[in-house]
Formats: sequence, structure tokens, C-alpha cells
Amino acid sequence: MSTVHYDARCSDEARREALYHGDIFIYSPMPATRALAELARGMIAEAFAPHDPRRIDQVLSMEECAAVLARLKPAFIHHPECKRLLPEIIKDVGGDLDDTYFDVPRMRSAYPAHYLTSGIAYAFHAHRDTWYSAPPCQINWWLPVFEIEARNCLAFYPEYFGRPVGNTSEIYNYYEWNTKNRASAAQHVKQDTREQPKLTERISERDLRLLVPPGGVVLFSAAQLHETVPNTSGLARYSIDFRTVSRDDAAARRGAANVDSRCTGTTMRDYLRASDLSHLPEEVVTLYDDGTAIEGRTLVFTPDLAMAR
Repeated sequence: MSTVHYDARCSDEARREALYHGDIFIYSPMPATRALAELARGMIAEAFAPHDPRRIDQVLSMEECAAVLARLKPAFIHHPECKRLLPEIIKDVGGDLDDTYFDVPRMRSAYPAHYLTSGIAYAFHAHRDTWYSAPPCQINWWLPVFEIEARNCLAFYPEYFGRPVGNTSEIYNYYEWNTKNRASAAQHVKQDTREQPKLTERISERDLRLLVPPGGVVLFSAAQLHETVPNTSGLARYSIDFRTVSRDDAAARRGAANVDSRCTGTTMRDYLRASDLSHLPEEVVTLYDDGTAIEGRTLVFTPDLAMAR
């Protein structure tokens, strides 16, 4: 059974080990997480001005909202302040900046269920990130930008940690996704035709919903089964997530057990070291590569991309 830890002050190594076995860690807002949430709130407010972004479904068409998000989300991902704040967040919870590598922070939006739920505002069904080519040692960091409630948050299914479920992860190749599908997200407004891994069996409706304040952080394993709750709150949810891996764990092939993932490709080229923004050593990446990589099919957080909008 998974354990939820609140503001636990343990070693980074002990925390990772617990996460690999299905535990979840929650941390109260910290200066750097507050700053990241404030950055996102400011950008969201500016993008949707003069409207309330949490009620944007009442004033903009889905096409108009998708067009705004198509500019807003890449601008946030590549904002130079993000690369400064993410190492601060990792440091604040006792992470080793020389051992920890992070990927780009993504801004997510979850609109009321009748509104934009595909493409650039995709409402994720129950899934594991490991079905999307994430390594078993990946840790997910998630924080809300505005207040959330049980009707517009994340849901976890911890009873399935370490327990296989039927899924279609074999259809997914990370490099192919980057080439064919990532850039077209804003075009999928009313229906998302891009094939993504999905459950093929019914799962229990018993879920776990963790409510943290804006800037509070939830840490969980990439192998944790989770989903975007169908939003029945009447208010849009905006959140931020990013992922980390430990170089030592990656090199030693430590991480959560792979119980049911059959995807190909790897995200391991996407990570930057928190201390100096260098990439994972190629000899570590090679451990996870399966020969499907093609030059130019990776999403890399580089200085030139920081200027992209």
C-alpha cells in the first residue's frame, strides 16, 4: 500500500527509493514554488486579459482558447526564469543538484468537461508516464497555479502500483510523437485524433485526490497510475509539472518496476543537470535507447529554444 508523506525531511536517496515503491510526497509552498506559480499566473492573466482565465469557457470559443494556449504554453516552457527556479525547487526539498536532472516545465490546463479537453488542453485519462517512454527512475513534480478542489485535481490509483493493467502502450514511440504529433496539438480542438496509450480494461473507481495550495508540490513516480479528474467544478484548473531523474539511479538502472509498459524510444535526452544545465552523459542515455532514435526527434531544453514562442 502506498504511503503519503507530508513535508518529509529525508535524504534524497531515501525519498527516491520510497517513490519507486509507490509512495507519494507532498511539500508545502516554498519561495521558489510560489515564484513559479506566480510567474505562471501572471502569464495566464496577461494572455487571457481582460477575462478571468478560470472562467474562460464562458467568453471564448474553444478555437479562440486553443489559439491563446498555443502561444502561452510554449512561452512558459521556454521562459528563462523557469531554468533558474527549477533547481531552486529541487534544492529546497534536499535534492542533489549535481545528481538531479530536470526536463522542461509544462503548463497544463483542465477546463470544464463540456469545453476544451483535447489537443493542447488534453484531459489525460488514467495512465502511467512510463507508457510515454519515461524511464522507471523518473519522478514527477506537480503543483497547482490557482486553488484546486476535488472536482478539478489529479486522481491517483495507488492500488495499481506494481500491478499490471491492460493498455496500448505498444503504439507509442517518443521520437515519432515529437516528429508527427507534438506541434499539432493546438489543431485538435473538438476531438483528438492522435493515438495515445490507453487502458484496455476497466479499473476500480477508488482513487486518491490530493489537494495542495498554489505552489504546493506533489511528487510521485512515473509508474504511478493517475489521471486528470473530469472537471465538474465550473472553474478551469491550471497547473505546472516537470520531471526529474537521478543520474546515479539511471546509470544503475534503479527505479520502479516496469509491470506493463511496452512503448519505445526514451525521454532521457531531454534532461538537464540542475547544477550546470549539462545533458545526461551519452553512456547513460544509451542504456535506455532502443535504436529507434532519429536525429532531430528529441525535445531538448537548450538556450536557443529559450527564445522560441
